[in-house]
Amino acid sequence: MATKIYNSKQIELLNGDSIELIPIKIKFLRELMTQFEDIKNVKNDQDAIEVLVKCAGIAMKQYYPKAKTIHDVEDIVDLHMVYDILDYGANIKIKVKDDENVKEKSLDGEKGSGWNDLDLAKLEAEVFLLGIWKDYQELELSLSMPELMATLSSSRELDYQEKRFLAAIQGVDLDKNNKQNEWENLKARVFSKGKTNDGNDVLALQGANAKKVGFGIGMGLDYEDLTK
Repeated sequence: MATKIYNSKQIELLNGDSIELIPIKIKFLRELMTQFEDIKNVKNDQDAIEVLVKCAGIAMKQYYPKAKTIHDVEDIVDLHMVYDILDYGANIKIKVKDDENVKEKSLDGEKGSGWNDLDLAKLEAEVFLLGIWKDYQELELSLSMPELMATLSSSRELDYQEKRFLAAIQGVDLDKNNKQNEWENLKARVFSKGKTNDGNDVLALQGANAKKVGFGIGMGLDYEDLTK
């Protein structure tokens, strides 16, 4: 079965028209996530729902441009559709039962998006070097987050394969070296008791491990643990 970059869902609006829910482009996602921040300051469920509808309205700029205003959006979607729009469009997963608090469930749903922990500028800068887009605005209008990540992953893989080929010409096996590095890093975690993942870190050179590389007379380097 062919793999998919993202999931989609077809829904029928209250006016009878159908739209396909897919991840929204980054330009709209930025606007939506900024709007979603207002959920933290609402006082009751009604206010929370108003924020969610506004967020859905931003996504509808892509899904259904005919809806020009928030009132247009309110006329063609119900609350369950709003939840689906935020789920498929922005990875904000909100499923609220009748006896649950909309604000709390909305804040829980935000955790699934990973937006606040994302260094988007760095990712876009790397993809922009492909030279396909004339500026960052065009890039953000062209790609959703799953599309950006898939493009970045493919670009990195092609870059690695090129380096792998050039290294092979010189008699170097990059795959073997990578496996060796992974093994050294794993040992580093063990010897440092989880304080480092880097086999070259001095914290990894303790005890018998230090003796093997010529440090100390048996117990390796003494050091002050500054992590405490």
